[in-house]
Amino acid sequence: MGRVYTIGRASELKYRHMFKKEPTIIKRPVMKVTFPIFLSLLMFCSQLSAVTSLDLPDMGDSTGTMLSPEFERRLGQSFLNHIRRHTPIQDDPEIETYIQSIGYRLVANSDSNERQFTFFVINDSLINAFAAPGGIVGINAGVVLNAATESELAGVLAHEIAHVTQKHMARGAEAQSKMSVPMMAAMLGAILVATQNPEAGQAAIVAVQGGAAQAQINFTRSNEEEADRIGMQLLARSGFNPRGMPGFFEKLQKQSRYTAQAPEFLRSHPLTNNRVADSRARAEAFPVNMRFQESASFEFIKAKLIVLSHKDPKDAVKFFEYKIKNEEFPENIAVLSYGHALAMGAAGDHGRAREQIQALLKSKPENSSFLLAAADLEMKAGDYEAAFRHYAVARNLYPDYRPVVLSYTEALLKANRPAEAKELLKHYAKYNTPDLTYFNYLTRAEEESGNSVEAGIANAEYYYLSGETRVAIERLRYILQQRDLQPDYYQEERIQARIALYQQDLEIERVMLKK
Repeated sequence: MGRVYTIGRASELKYRHMFKKEPTIIKRPVMKVTFPIFLSLLMFCSQLSAVTSLDLPDMGDSTGTMLSPEFERRLGQSFLNHIRRHTPIQDDPEIETYIQSIGYRLVANSDSNERQFTFFVINDSLINAFAAPGGIVGINAGVVLNAATESELAGVLAHEIAHVTQKHMARGAEAQSKMSVPMMAAMLGAILVATQNPEAGQAAIVAVQGGAAQAQINFTRSNEEEADRIGMQLLARSGFNPRGMPGFFEKLQKQSRYTAQAPEFLRSHPLTNNRVADSRARAEAFPVNMRFQESASFEFIKAKLIVLSHKDPKDAVKFFEYKIKNEEFPENIAVLSYGHALAMGAAGDHGRAREQIQALLKSKPENSSFLLAAADLEMKAGDYEAAFRHYAVARNLYPDYRPVVLSYTEALLKANRPAEAKELLKHYAKYNTPDLTYFNYLTRAEEESGNSVEAGIANAEYYYLSGETRVAIERLRYILQQRDLQPDYYQEERIQARIALYQQDLEIERVMLKK
């Protein structure tokens, strides 16, 4: 996944002296669901359109009996943890935050805006997206790279959000009323493996084919159509262009005509001519002069992903040089110059990259993407003080902007300034909800500052958010058991309170596993 401390395993090795029971703990996930079962978990969520029935399932409350909100949350949390282990998730804070901002903007305008969602990008140039239990929504980088506008990207996210808000997973599970919870988990799709490796995806399906065959024939085409309809309403309510959804569908359909294999998105979300036509008709029902808002960030995020999608940065340099040379629209030059600078920096050409970034900053000194790129370039060049000057400007302009805080924190840790990194994180947490990356960096900052107890507490929070509740409990118990750590009274009270909370959650997980 790129950086050393992204998912906690490396920090686990770094701080092994703190936690010596790891061989018997770390290999036990919270929910004892094997890799093939998790792979088949996703197929259920994504392939909800396999049969021809156009009758919507009952919208009553009975769907909550099979997949309760708590069970969905737990299942989604464990599933997301599994994805992090086996799939290259994009961990760039700027890209993460951008995708989350689009997702949250759509969710805020849905009829189920109280539901929690998690949005992330998978480092894969194939076009695909999926929704899973617990509000988990993932898209491949290929969706962003192939979207012409922000509204097209938002259309894909809106479609997946609609699958969640309309309880399509619960409906499908309810259709198999005699299915046990483990079998239901085994049926919730092989899309993840199918995305990365279609043959492996087929193998995962075969592994549970007895239940899968029966469940798949109960998936309804109406779910896809309903997701289109609800998704388009979300686009309009959220200020996006509702024509973005049919525009992206039509693009995919055309692409499949000229390639031997259809995009993954078409195979997991089948598009018929009637469905595309219906989507276009719904979009055209909105006023032609309807106002919509698309941020300038889309093009910059896309440029960054283009650089990251090239295995050799020099190829990315050539790509942007060609685009700049042949560009007909002056307004696109800033985006192309930005991508060119990122590519040159990644290729080690720091001098030319610096000149390009400085020119961009001169034209737009408050652009957060330019400031972050300038700071990152100086870190690559080894000029930490220059990088910190850029970070200081960025933080002054955007004090609680997650990409600035996390990128600045990482730079401080690399520069062996953990105390400053810790203070930056603590201030951020006063006004924002900490996440996995936050606790991962806080673990490092506390340990490297000599605060082993606080490092252990932060590490436990990391594992709890990862869905590994048992590991989190063991982390905290270890702190209490070791005489050399000696937590003070207030730390011990915090630890005991967190253990009590974690144990309650662990008991819920045990009950679910017995179903």
